[in-house]
Amino acid sequence: MSISAINVRNQFRGKIKEIIEGPVVSEIDVETAGGLIVTSVITTRSVKELDLKPGREVIALIKSTEVSIATL
Repeated sequence: MSISAINVRNQFRGKIKEIIEGPVVSEIDVETAGGLIVTSVITTRSVKELDLKPGREVIALIKSTEVSIATL
């Protein structure tokens, strides 16, 4: 499957900054060119299957059914 075949409009290119690996799920921190950190929680099995490592270039695909906002 190519990236163009995925119906996700919010995409950020970046490099993996850190991986915090757990027994079942792992946190992946992706740093964008502008310095924004996007964190994804995925299965540890997927981390291994995708061969994710710090420094690797990736695309963070963001799809959400709800975004909550609170006033300050």
